[in-house]
Amino acid sequence: MSARTERVFDGLVASLKALGAFSIAAMMLLTCADVIMRAFGRPIEGAVEISGFLATVALACAMPHTHREKGHVGVDMVMRRLPGRIRAAVDVKTGILSAIVFGVISRQSFLYAGDLKRSGEMSMTLEFPSYVFVYFIAFAFAVLTLLIFADIIRSFKKAFEK
Repeated sequence: MSARTERVFDGLVASLKALGAFSIAAMMLLTCADVIMRAFGRPIEGAVEISGFLATVALACAMPHTHREKGHVGVDMVMRRLPGRIRAAVDVKTGILSAIVFGVISRQSFLYAGDLKRSGEMSMTLEFPSYVFVYFIAFAFAVLTLLIFADIIRSFKKAFEK
C-alpha cells in the first residue's frame, strides 16, 4: 500500500470521524433544546426524526474509524498465542469475510437508496428525502470495505513473507 493511498484513507477516516462527532454534538444540542422548548410548550418539530438521522450518520461514520483503530471486538486471548504467520492467515480469512459482508451491505444500500429516490420516499414529519442518509451509509460502508481490503493486503504479505 502506497503512502499516498494511506494518506487518502487517513483523510477519509478523519473526515468521517469529524462528521460523526459533529452529529453526536448536534444530537445532544437538539435534544437539550427540545427538552427546554417543551417546558415552554413549544417542542421542536421533527426533533426525534432529526435525532434519528444524526444517529445514523454518527454510526456510519464510526465504523471506518473503529476499524482503522482496531477498536472492534477480537478474540485476542487465542490470537496472541498463535505464531505471526498463522495469525496473519487468520486475519486474511476474516478480512475477506468482513469485506464481503460490508461490500454487500454497501452495494445493497446504494441500490436501496436509488429505490427510495425513485419512489420519492420522504421522512414522516419533515418530509426530508430519506435516500440521502441511505446513500451516506452506503458510502461509509464502501470506505470501510476499502479499509478492510487494505488490511487484507497487509495481512497477506505478513502471512507469506519468509
